[in-house]
Amino acid sequence: MVPSRPSQTAEAVCFMRATEQARPQAARILDDPYAAAFLGPLSRAALGLGRRSPLAVGAGVVPQLTTYILCRHRLIDDALVAALARAEDRVEQVVVLGAGYDARAWRFADALAGRPVFEVDFPATQARKERILRGLDLPEVDVRRVPIDFQVDALGAVLAKAGFVPGRPTFFVWEGVSMYLRREAVVGTLETLHALGGPGSTLAMDFWFVLDDPGMTATFHRATASLLSLLGEPITFALHPEEAPHFCARHGWQVRDLADAAELARRYVRDGRRVYPANAVLIATPSSTAASPTT
Repeated sequence: MVPSRPSQTAEAVCFMRATEQARPQAARILDDPYAAAFLGPLSRAALGLGRRSPLAVGAGVVPQLTTYILCRHRLIDDALVAALARAEDRVEQVVVLGAGYDARAWRFADALAGRPVFEVDFPATQARKERILRGLDLPEVDVRRVPIDFQVDALGAVLAKAGFVPGRPTFFVWEGVSMYLRREAVVGTLETLHALGGPGSTLAMDFWFVLDDPGMTATFHRATASLLSLLGEPITFALHPEEAPHFCARHGWQVRDLADAAELARRYVRDGRRVYPANAVLIATPSSTAASPTT
């Protein structure tokens, strides 16, 4: 991520969501009618021609990764809707870390029912998003953009300035971010979120891991991940799904749901598409023990 310019991977991911709108309703993994609005000229032209985004091609993206992105987004959607509908400890606020061009605030405006959505991201990406949103006809929602320099600013402090209330049931979305951070930053974020959210909070995040298959397919997946460095956003953190529950527990979170590629395909794919195998998604709630400062 280059803080001085809008995130290119955020636009590439948005392109993947936009392509799903061309599929028959029964085959769609996800509905995001706002995604196409955030595309630049090249990606918009590619979408109209039914081709891959130039950004996606540059990142070495394969069709399986598009399917994973869609499944990841859908699983987090489902968890968010369930949390908003919960009668006990119902979520009172939503925080989207590295929000990019996330449109959940408008897609789920009715379910949110006025609850604030705090979108946290670098100023450059947020500024571009704000310019685009001015031209759209959107539902009335309480979206609070929270600009941050993740290398300098304290997350709790910038959220507080935007009106975030610590200790209240919060749904944290941390999607497509952890793999681009150093391990200590992932640990620090987990512990910070544990301290900020109250009982009834939920964390939804995904992570990348190194495939331990020596075959050519696994080798190719490892190589395509490295190509993200061409966009200035190299993968720097990996966590194997078998290790995820223990890792999260050490830093204040109990994993309630963990979906790898096979599980995501079982839940959401209806037309035979394959899911990129080197990523997984988890849903967690605060554990009864305090987060430790260990790594």
